[in-house]
Formats: sequence, C-alpha cells, structure tokens
Amino acid sequence: MNSLSWPAVVARRMRRHHLHASTATSAADVVRAMCGAHAQVLSAGEVSVALRLAKATRAEVQRALWEERSLVKTFGPRGTVHLLPTEDLPLWTGALSALPRSGALATPEMRMTAEQTAEVVEAIGGALSDTDLTADELTDEVVARTGAWAGEPVMPAFQGYWPRWRQAIPLAASAGVLCYGPNRGRKTTYANPHRFAPPFEPQNGEEALSELLRRYLHSYGPATPQQFAKWLSTSPAFITKLFQQNGLEQVELDGGPAWLAEGDTDFPDEPVRGVRLLPYFDAYAVGSHPRELVFPGEASTRALAGGQAGNYPVLLVDGVVAGVWHQRLSGRKLQLTVEPLRRLKPAQLRALDDEAERLGAILGARPTLTIDKITVGPHA
Repeated sequence: MNSLSWPAVVARRMRRHHLHASTATSAADVVRAMCGAHAQVLSAGEVSVALRLAKATRAEVQRALWEERSLVKTFGPRGTVHLLPTEDLPLWTGALSALPRSGALATPEMRMTAEQTAEVVEAIGGALSDTDLTADELTDEVVARTGAWAGEPVMPAFQGYWPRWRQAIPLAASAGVLCYGPNRGRKTTYANPHRFAPPFEPQNGEEALSELLRRYLHSYGPATPQQFAKWLSTSPAFITKLFQQNGLEQVELDGGPAWLAEGDTDFPDEPVRGVRLLPYFDAYAVGSHPRELVFPGEASTRALAGGQAGNYPVLLVDGVVAGVWHQRLSGRKLQLTVEPLRRLKPAQLRALDDEAERLGAILGARPTLTIDKITVGPHA
C-alpha cells in the first residue's frame, strides 16, 4: 500500500474544499465540492459557503438559494438539513433513497402502512406543486387529499404532538417532491423543487451511491467504510459492500488502510499554511477523519462535543483544528472571541485579523477581535 503523509492529505482536502487557493466561481460549485453545506443553522451554512468564494457575502448565498434557485435547502447526509446544488437533486434523492432504513420503528399508534406512506408522499408533492406552505397549511392539504387518519396527533414533539403524516417528510424529500421554502416570519415553509428545478427523477440508487462515494472520496479521502457510513449515518456493513463493489484504491494513512477513488491519487507537494475560522457545523470539520488527526491533542476535548464535530466553530491552523471561537452580532457590530489552544505566531495573528475582517464582510458588520477563553457551551 502507498503510505500517505498527513500534511499532504490536509493540503489536498483544504484545496478541494476551497479553503486554500479557491478557484470556485459560484455558490453551487462550493456546495458541490463540500458534498453539501450543513444548514440546520442556516446562517452558519451561508457563512460556510461565502467564506469559500472570493468577496462573497451571505446575501449572495441567499440569492443563490431563494432567487436564482441554484441551491436548494433540503434533507442531506445523516437526515439533517443541508444546502445542495439544485441540479444535483437526481443524484442526492437517488442515493439517499437507496440507503437502508435505520432507527427505531414507530410505535403502533404512529405507524402508517406502505400504501398510506406512498399516499402521503404523493399528497405532499401535489399540495406543494403550486405554492409554499407552512406545516399547518400542509397538514390541511394532506388531510384533505388522504383522510383524517393522516392528521391524527400521534407524534411526540416538544410540548405536544405532531400529526401522523409528518413522519413522511424525509421520505418526501428523498422522493424529490419536498424541500424547504423561505421562512414566513418565524414559520418554516415547504416547497416542491419541481417548481424551480429542471424536470427530474431520482437517479438509480446503486449508480447514485457509487457517484456520491466518488465525490466524498474526492473531497474527504482517503477514508474508510466506517467513516463514510458515519457521514451518511447508515450501516457500516452496507457501506463496506459499496466500497468492495467500486474498485477503489487502497492506501495507508496513520498506520491503517484507507481508500481513494480509482485514479484520483494526486496530492500536493507543499503543505498548507494559514489560519481559517469555520462556523458551526462546517462540512470540513464534520466530514474529515481520522478525528484524532483533524482534532489533535487538546482539540479532541475542547472542540468536540461527546466526540461529535461541528458543535463548536473552529479555528484551523495549517488545516487542522487548533482552537474554538464565538461570535456576537449586534446590529452592524461583530464581536469575535477566539480561543487558540496553542500560542499563535505573529504571522498567524495577522492572518487571524484578516479572517476577522473577512467574516465581518460576509456578515455586513464591523468586527472586533479578542483572544480569550470561550465560556459558551456547544451548540445542541
């Protein structure tokens, strides 16, 4: 097996994530390179994309999402909300639909038959075919198109219960008939992507998963089946078979085997140098492994939450996690506090000032930077 150096792996990932010498020209290019931008916290997802595009701001990402529609907000890997390129919806819907089901079965009073589930998914797509709807509005439409059983409040949620049909929302997204629309005040809305995407059907599942694996290895490789399964939140045994079926190239990293897509084995000769500030749930931090190398030393406890990446915004130094940070935005004032886990050199401190200015430009605010201990806990 060809043995790879960790600095070469970091340099390749940073370049391919457009975090070093970016060549991206659009928000869709960036999101494709990241294999999706986590958007459970949409503002953080907008920052993730903008910081990879020269002189871009959150407003430009919002235009790509809500006006140009080159991005779509929907369910992505791990069943969490992501920004995805709209033209890649056939790939994503095909791949996610092909994953084995996981998680506990619904309780008997919650369950729907396969026929009822299919009926609900069809009703969701039809209800959203002309307009965006809030959850309550969509409930009325789904019940009208199916029956009162779909609206029965049987799903425990927060302080009450949601109607039965809502358990089919992720399935409707995987079928390609549901995504998120722009918020209406404080209320979430849903849309049907067929209103603004070219006509599409989910791609063949086996082909789509193979292509998604190739893209993941392009951006995050080398990687193991266990790491790809964790990224997707699916069965490692299922993914191991996928690796075996795709003619991957085996290499050695950190004393163990890992895999690359066939023919995609080029690595930079020079390591990356520099400082970056990545927001909550940035794809680079969440998807990169081995964790002990991406989050070395004290970073493994300070910048991870129970081993989970993304719950803290992270400071990267030369492509690895070397601290955490926090922002407080008030009007046009941005207070940034950074907690490095080791002493920064003068050149790194100057680079950190540049990063603070860049974040200020993305957010349309005047930044003030402080080096200090972060007392705010992890994001849930």
